[in-house]
Amino acid sequence: MGDYQVAGVQQDALGAVQLELGGNPNTLALRRPFDPLAHDLEASFRLTRFADLKGRGCKVPQEVLNKLVEGLQQDYNSAAEHEHAHFMHMAIPRIGIGLDCSVTPLRHGGLCLVQTTDFFYPLVDDPYMMGKIACANVLSDLYAMGVTECDNMLMLLGVSTKMTEKERDVVIPLIMRGFKDSALEAGTTVTGGQTVVNPWCTIGGVATTVCQPNEYIVPDNAVVGDVLVLTKPLGTQVAVNAHQWLDQPERWNRIKLVVSEEDVRKAYHRAMDSMARLNRIASRLMHKYNAHGATDITGFGLLGHAQTLASHQKNEVSFVIHNLPVIAKMAAVAKACGNMFQLLQGHSAETSGGLLICLPREQAAAYCKDIEQQEGYQAWIIGIVEKGNRTARIIDKPRVIEVPAKE
Repeated sequence: MGDYQVAGVQQDALGAVQLELGGNPNTLALRRPFDPLAHDLEASFRLTRFADLKGRGCKVPQEVLNKLVEGLQQDYNSAAEHEHAHFMHMAIPRIGIGLDCSVTPLRHGGLCLVQTTDFFYPLVDDPYMMGKIACANVLSDLYAMGVTECDNMLMLLGVSTKMTEKERDVVIPLIMRGFKDSALEAGTTVTGGQTVVNPWCTIGGVATTVCQPNEYIVPDNAVVGDVLVLTKPLGTQVAVNAHQWLDQPERWNRIKLVVSEEDVRKAYHRAMDSMARLNRIASRLMHKYNAHGATDITGFGLLGHAQTLASHQKNEVSFVIHNLPVIAKMAAVAKACGNMFQLLQGHSAETSGGLLICLPREQAAAYCKDIEQQEGYQAWIIGIVEKGNRTARIIDKPRVIEVPAKE
């Protein structure tokens, strides 16, 4: 962990973390929302300002990434051919660059290395919650493959050059504490990583597991008659943006007719809570209820990830989505913005979203009931698997399910 000493973790800053957590870092229920004034920062301090990239809304197109991954897969397959004799005695498929994780057979009897990495810019203004969200987001790809145990994590941290020394010494330890607490919740530890100075603040990591083949679920076995289950509501990007617009009158004026300030604050807290929640229980229950595959919903939105999952299926199937569970009032906000988010079309980015799971029809209701009993949060049956050509679509007028915002 030597790299992290560069990030300005000093005793007074750690004292601020203790203050933030009500004096007990393990009693998260006592935690107060982040207040810049409590840390001697300006009242106007916003962590999200350190993500202010010109043109940042232009994410890399999904089709460009798909081509890149296909090229990498071909390279992997070519290299693997040279190792063919080595793999012949192993009862493990050569998966390589998987849907959400890299799955690599090891030379040590029947084991696989499962790895994933992710990082992004601050999207909420609470540094501790940002750390938790970043960690949950990294782990989510393991969970999407049905891998519920993580053996090790690394943390990747970019400290913004635009931060004052005081801001850095308050914010960075809180982000790190949030990331570490989320890792502990997942039953793993952060044992290293890298910290760099960067024009923007970035936070992410690497998650690694060594497992046996029965511990992961290859996401390619959907059959006609399966149903699609989603384990977290949509609308996080809309909620986060709406919250930022409270400080921007020209933006706020566009949505204030359909939503109150209180509605926006509740939606924002629901979104933060949802993004910081691990998909671990959802993943564990995939094994119990015989899931045929899953993916997690992140930057390419519900439809983007559903299409990618559909394209990986062995059988000639397609996904049809009928229901869209959305954080309360966020569908109306998205509509009032001139549909800039494309929320109901399934293109709105989600961060650390839920799992989209293909389940046998007769198991789905029990899955949803079980996850609600264990987590206290709902999951929804949102669509079906039918015969088709490995595509996904949302019906013309999907049913929007308003998911209550956090009180």
